[in-house]
Amino acid sequence: MFKDLLRYPIIQAPMAGGASNPKLAAAVSNAGGVGFLAAGYKTAREMKDEIEQTRRLTEFPFGVNVFVPGNEVIDENSVLAYREKIEQAAESVGASVGNAVADDDDWDNKLTVLKASKVDFVSFTFGCPESRIIRDLQSAGSLIIVSVTNLQEAKRAAGAGADVLCVQGIEAGGHRASFENSTEDDYGLLVLIRMIEKDLNVPIIAAGGLMHGKDIAAVLAAGAMAAQLGTAFLRCPESGASPIHKAALSNPRFSHTAVTRAFSGRRARGLVNHFITEYDHAAPAAYPHIHHMTKQLRKVAAQKGNPEYMALWAGQGYKLSKEIPASELVELLVEELKSVRGVYGDGDKKVIHE
Repeated sequence: MFKDLLRYPIIQAPMAGGASNPKLAAAVSNAGGVGFLAAGYKTAREMKDEIEQTRRLTEFPFGVNVFVPGNEVIDENSVLAYREKIEQAAESVGASVGNAVADDDDWDNKLTVLKASKVDFVSFTFGCPESRIIRDLQSAGSLIIVSVTNLQEAKRAAGAGADVLCVQGIEAGGHRASFENSTEDDYGLLVLIRMIEKDLNVPIIAAGGLMHGKDIAAVLAAGAMAAQLGTAFLRCPESGASPIHKAALSNPRFSHTAVTRAFSGRRARGLVNHFITEYDHAAPAAYPHIHHMTKQLRKVAAQKGNPEYMALWAGQGYKLSKEIPASELVELLVEELKSVRGVYGDGDKKVIHE
């Protein structure tokens, strides 16, 4: 069923915070890939509006990604100490530190909307929903994807009834999809695919640092049925990433990435800037509390054109990103993938329909 919905084995990653939007998702789906909306940090009403907008822009399959709320205990003293540390940074850009609050990202309302909307793909990040939730969405016609970062998470998702696993290697940009905030597994993508494919008979989407058709060929050869790319699409004109974020990806000032909790309280990979350098060591595992504390700081920094205090999420391959329309990028990736035939065998022929 999963393979039948793919024209090309190329999926645009859901990037919360504005980068993923109806224009980008529709452009990728229209070009033969699968576009994704990111419901994280949005209300259920906003998510519904984006689904409707995307349906007006494409008749092809697309997906929606949702954050699974956590229930981990937060060390309030560590959160308070971090607030005191970042107050000076907030003041330096003319912002204030937000309240350290917990929320469920409008979880129940989003599930209601998704069940009624019957989108082709629904993916989950930061955890695995209960089996009944997965069954309800499957009954409504959605194919369910759960993002995982290790074998234990993969087994749990498969056991809960997930149709597909999105296997995320440490190379990926943005937030680690780990079920628990304390998880710090750093498996490379190819090794992780092999670990999971060996034990589980569930289709795999590979995610993490993929920027070229040769990368896609490699993960298909390793056992994946499709590749998910996020950073590769960030500089596309359809992307909702801020101009400052897009410019930073090609700015020599930003020479490498790192995984940090500094901006959100959850591990995430981004370009190393002043904020990460100064505060990474002090950031506690407290999500979404830290996210809300730094939200205004990041917003004001973006408004003032200051990338040093923004969360510039990016995967390890960010230097290979291109400023071209999403449809052209999909076409380029397909051509690059086709050129590797004979090197990786015939695995790609099973999923590329010409």
